Amino acid sequence: MDNTLAQLRVAATTLGCKVNQYETDCMLELLKEQGAVVVPFSEQADVYIVNTCAVTNIAERKSRQMLHRARKLSPGACIVACGCYVQEESEKLKEELQADLLIGNNRKGDVAKLLADYFNRAEAGGEKTGRIEPVVALADIGTGSAFENMSLSKPLEHVRAYIKVQDGCNAFCSYCLIPYVRGRERSRELGDVVREVEGFAGEGIKEVILTGINVSAYKDSSENGLLELIKAVCEVDGIERVRMSSVNPTVVTEKFVKHVSSLKNFCPHFHLSLQSACDSTLKRMNRHYTVEDYKRACGLLRKYYDDPAVTTDIIVGFPGETDDDFEECYKNLEELSLYEMHVFRYSPRKGTNAALLKGQVPDAVKDERSARLLELTRKQKADYEALFAEKALEILVEECVEEDGVCYMQGHTANYILRRIPDTRKNCEKYIGDFVMAF
Repeated sequence: MDNTLAQLRVAATTLGCKVNQYETDCMLELLKEQGAVVVPFSEQADVYIVNTCAVTNIAERKSRQMLHRARKLSPGACIVACGCYVQEESEKLKEELQADLLIGNNRKGDVAKLLADYFNRAEAGGEKTGRIEPVVALADIGTGSAFENMSLSKPLEHVRAYIKVQDGCNAFCSYCLIPYVRGRERSRELGDVVREVEGFAGEGIKEVILTGINVSAYKDSSENGLLELIKAVCEVDGIERVRMSSVNPTVVTEKFVKHVSSLKNFCPHFHLSLQSACDSTLKRMNRHYTVEDYKRACGLLRKYYDDPAVTTDIIVGFPGETDDDFEECYKNLEELSLYEMHVFRYSPRKGTNAALLKGQVPDAVKDERSARLLELTRKQKADYEALFAEKALEILVEECVEEDGVCYMQGHTANYILRRIPDTRKNCEKYIGDFVMAF
C-alpha cells in the first residue's frame, strides 16, 4: 500500500445519475483501501471529490457550485472534479482553476494512483498544501471500447445496492450529450456482475438494482444479453429483490416479459423510457420507437403482471412541439395511465442538434404544459396506489422516520410504493433490512 494517502480526510459528493453514485462509492472504497478516511462533504477535508454531471445546463451549474463550495470549505485542499462535465469541459475547468485534479470518465478507477502522484509531485515541489498546476486525466472516450471494471465489496446503503452493468450510449438523441461524454456502448461481463452481487448478499444486502447509461443495450463478450443477466442475478442466494433502471420499450418483448415474470424475486416495477407521447416529437428527438411501440410494451407488462408499476420521464416544450403535438401527448399519457411521470422542461443544450432546431418553445408555454402533466401524474399516481389501499404489502425497511412525535418504519413495496408503519416501541432501527407487512 502507498502510504501517501494514509489518514488523508476525503469527502465526496455526486451530481446526476445512479451510475455516477455507484462510481463515487467505488472511488471512496479504493481510497479507503489506501488508508484514507472518508468524512462528510460539509466537513474539513484534505481532498474533495465532486463527481460532476453534464446532462443539463442546470447540472453543470450545480457541479460548478459544488466545486466552489469545496474550495470555500478548505482553500488548501486538493479539489478533484471528475465525470461527465470534466469530460466535456476539462480545459475550461483547468483555466478557471476550479479543480486541482480533473478526471474524466473511464479513468475514475485510477483515482488513488492519480491522487498519490499529485501529492508526491506537490511535496517534491515544496508545496505542503498539495496545490500545484492542475492535472488533467482523460481517456479517449470516443474510441475506447473497454468497460472500466470498478466494483464494490461493500455498498454504502444498508439494504439496497446499485450495481453498474453497462456504460455509454449509441443512440445520439438530438437533445443529449451522453454519447460524447460517456462514449460508445460497452457492457460488464456477466460473471463479474454475479460475483459482485454475491458479495453484496454476503454483506446482508437484500435488493439490487441493475443500472447503466443504457441498460437496454447490455451484452457482454459472450453475447449474454439483459435477460440472461437478470436471470443470473435473480439466482444469487440471499438476493430477494432485483430491479433494473430505465430501459427502452423495444426491450419489452413477449419473450422478455414472459421470462422475467416467472422470476419470483424480479420486481413488477418498470421505468420505461418515453420522453414524449407524440410521434412527431419523438422523431425530432431521434428516439428509436413510436408511441404505439410504448403502448404495446405496457400491454405486455399488464398481460403478464397484475397491475405492474410503470413509470417514465417526459420532456415538455421540445423544439417544434406545437399545441396540437402537446394535446396528442397529453391524450396518450391519459390513456397509458402510468404510475408516475417525472416531468422536465426542455432547455437548450449547447453542442446538441436540438439546440439548433427551429421552433424553440417559450418558457411560459413550457411552464403551462408542465403544470398540466404534473397534475395528471398526481391523479394517476393516486389512482394506482388506491388499487392497493386495502392490501397488506411487504416492504423492505430502509429507514426510520419520525413525524409528529410518531416513529415509523419506512420502505418500498416490490412495485415501488412507499409505505410506512408505526413503531410503537420506537426500536425500528433493529428492523432495517428486514421485510415486514404494511398497509
